[in-house]
Amino acid sequence: MKIKFLPLVFLSFCALAQNQVSKAPSTPAAPAAPKEEKSSSLTIPFNPDSYVTTEHVTTIKGQKVPFQAMTGTMPVWDEDGKAIAGLFYTYYERSDVKDRASRPLVISFNGGPGSASVWMHIAYTGPHLLNIDDEGYPLQPYGIKENPYSILDIADIVFVNPVNAGYSRPTSKDVPTSKFFGVNADIKYLADWINTFVTRTNRWASPKYLIGESYGTTRVSGLALQLQNSQWMYLNGVILVSPTTLGIERGAVSGAALKLPYFAATAWYHKMLPADLQKKDLTEMLPEVENFTINELLPAISKGGFLEDAKRKEIAAKMSRYSGLSESVILQQNLDIPLEFFWKELLREKGFTVGRLDSRYKGIDRKEAGEKPDFNSELTSWLHSFTPAINIYLRNDLNYKTDLKYYMFGPVNPWDRTGDNTAENLRQAMAQNPYLHVMVQSGYYDGACDYFNAKYNMWQMDPSGKLKDRMSWKGYRSGHMMYLRREDLQTSNEDIREFIKKSLPKPNQPAKY
Repeated sequence: MKIKFLPLVFLSFCALAQNQVSKAPSTPAAPAAPKEEKSSSLTIPFNPDSYVTTEHVTTIKGQKVPFQAMTGTMPVWDEDGKAIAGLFYTYYERSDVKDRASRPLVISFNGGPGSASVWMHIAYTGPHLLNIDDEGYPLQPYGIKENPYSILDIADIVFVNPVNAGYSRPTSKDVPTSKFFGVNADIKYLADWINTFVTRTNRWASPKYLIGESYGTTRVSGLALQLQNSQWMYLNGVILVSPTTLGIERGAVSGAALKLPYFAATAWYHKMLPADLQKKDLTEMLPEVENFTINELLPAISKGGFLEDAKRKEIAAKMSRYSGLSESVILQQNLDIPLEFFWKELLREKGFTVGRLDSRYKGIDRKEAGEKPDFNSELTSWLHSFTPAINIYLRNDLNYKTDLKYYMFGPVNPWDRTGDNTAENLRQAMAQNPYLHVMVQSGYYDGACDYFNAKYNMWQMDPSGKLKDRMSWKGYRSGHMMYLRREDLQTSNEDIREFIKKSLPKPNQPAKY
C-alpha cells in the first residue's frame, strides 16, 4: 500500500490512487508494542482532525458500485474556534458519479445515547455487512461481507459517532461534558459539526437526509429544525428507525394501553395466541388488536378503580386473548402489564424469557420465578457478533488504526433529558420546509420502541393533519434493528430508496405551498 502525507485540506476522492492512504501530518502513528513494560505516563494519542482513505468496489442489486471510504475524525469547534472534541466518522462516496450536486447525502446516527454508529453501519445501509445468519444470529468466523442491498448505489452516506461513541473523544478532560451530554446540547454541537462536514466535503448542493435509530430519532428530529435555524441548512427527508417518544408525553392511561399490540405480535410469533388468531397472518391479526386498544382498552383504563367489575373482567379476557397471558395475571396487574413482567411471563412455563429489543430472541434465567429477565437476550447476541466485526473491519478493510477502545456504548452519563421537544421540532421543520418528508420504520417485535407507539407519535405530532401526506410508516417482521433479518434488510433498504426518490423534487420545482 502506498502512503503519502498531505496538508490538512479536503482532497477530491477522485484524485486518489488505488488504496492510497492520506493523513494530516500531525497524526501520531499508532505506538508499536513495546518490548518492555510501558511507562505509566504514556497515554493513547488522539488527533481530532485526521483521516485515511481507501478505495473499494461492491455489488448492489447486481450492479458493480465503485466507492471511496474516508475514515477518521473531524473537530467539534467551540464559540472561539477551538477544537473541543473530534468525532469519528466513516464517509462512503460513490466514485463514478459525475453530478455530485444532485446526488443525495444521507447522514446516519445511532442512539443510546452513547451508542456507536456500528449498528446501521455494518448491518443496514452501508456497503458491507457483518457475518450473521438470515435471522440475525451470530456466526463464526466473525467478519464482513458485501451488502447487496446497501443504499450506496443511489446516495452517499456518512456514519457519525457522537462524543464518547466509537472512537470519538473530547480533546481534553477539561472540556465540560455539559457541552455534549444532553438532548439539546447534543443537537446543537452536532448541527455545528454537520456544517463543517458538509462544507469540507463540498456537499452544500446535495439533497440531504438524516437517518436515526432509537435515541438517534430524538437526535435527528431535533437536528432537522436546528440545522434550519442555526446552520440555514434545509433537508429533503428524515428517516426514523425504531423511534423513541420524541418528547411526546405518555400519560398513565396511554402508557398502559398502547403496549398491547406489541404484546400481541410477540405472542403470535411464539405461537401463544388462540388458534383462530394464530392461523391468521401477523398483519391480518394486528388491526383487530389495534382497534380494541384505541376503542375499548383506552376508555376502560381511563376509569381506573371505578371501572365496573363485569367490564373489567371482559377487558381482561380480551387482553388475555391478545397477549398470551392469563386473565388472572392481567387482573392482578390492574390491566397494566409492565414490559419487563411480560418478557418474563410469556414463556415462563416453557422455561424461557423473551428479548426486550427483539422478542424473537429467547433467554434462560437462573430461576423461572421473578418479575423480570436476568439479562437482555437479544443485546447479548448482537454484541457477540457486532463487536469483533467492527474492530476487524475498521482496521483491516478501512485501514484505520488506533489503540483507542471502540466504544459500542460509551460513558455519557449523566444525560440531561430536560427540554425534549423533538417531535415539535420536527413538525416545525416540516411546516417551514415544504420539501421535507418523514418516514418511520418499525419492527413489530421491538419492545423498547414499539411499533404502535411509533404510529401514535405520528398521530400526535401533527394535530392539524396538514402534514400527514408527507409522513409514512413501514412495519417489519423483526425487532428494534429490523434489518438484522435478511428479508427485512432487503425490504427496508428498498423502502429508503423509494422514500428518497419520492422526496426529491422535480427539477426547478419550487419549495412552496
